[in-house]
Amino acid sequence: MEIDKKRAILKHNLDSMWNFYDEVEQFVSQIDSPREVPDFSGYVESVIKEPKDPFLEVLDTASISQIAFTIKSCKRCSLSVTRTHSVPGSGVINAKVMVVGEGPGESEDLSGEPFVGKAGVFLDSWLHAISLSRTENVFITNVVKCRPPGNRNPLPEEIETCEVYLDRQIALIKPEVILCVGKVAGNHLLHKSGTLSSLRGKFYNYHSIPLLVTYHPAAVLRNLALKRDVWNDLQLLAQFLHLQLKRKGE
Repeated sequence: MEIDKKRAILKHNLDSMWNFYDEVEQFVSQIDSPREVPDFSGYVESVIKEPKDPFLEVLDTASISQIAFTIKSCKRCSLSVTRTHSVPGSGVINAKVMVVGEGPGESEDLSGEPFVGKAGVFLDSWLHAISLSRTENVFITNVVKCRPPGNRNPLPEEIETCEVYLDRQIALIKPEVILCVGKVAGNHLLHKSGTLSSLRGKFYNYHSIPLLVTYHPAAVLRNLALKRDVWNDLQLLAQFLHLQLKRKGE
């Protein structure tokens, strides 16, 4: 590789310079024995760095709207072949809370918007109950931005390919708290492999951002017994952010 050749040449030149310096110092200072040549490898690598992926370089300077535009035309993984629309995410840019799910469902795939089906309506009711709203203080997105066929869990390689988008969104939005809904989102951001029940009920630290995990709205719709756990998690979030709990009918 060209970069390895450049590093080898630089290291050779540094070694030669050291030997010359050492010979001069021996002559001037009457030092008898030559000293061992230092290892310049770390310095060489810092001077001649690995080339950066041009795509990542562009993404590093992109705004939220530019990221959304890039996601809409993304073809970096096989999910782009089966999707109708990609779903970048939506909400408030300087959000108090960033909600992260696993991936778009059928309704989201058809509309290009996150959480707009039954699960989305349910999620909105959760947020409203603790004085949050996607139009006022929340940004909602997913780990992967295109619907996995049949609503299956996204594959590890699909998550890995798509994670650059989520990482950049989090860095730009700088939410006060990240709320992961579902095991896939929680395990991905926390680099864990636990069950949802083992992840929920406490705050974690994600790059200095508090992170809370709770059940996905779709899972609660399938098993309404989970509502109690979700409400406990939401109250924990509300207490942390000093949010007012809404009464029924408000």
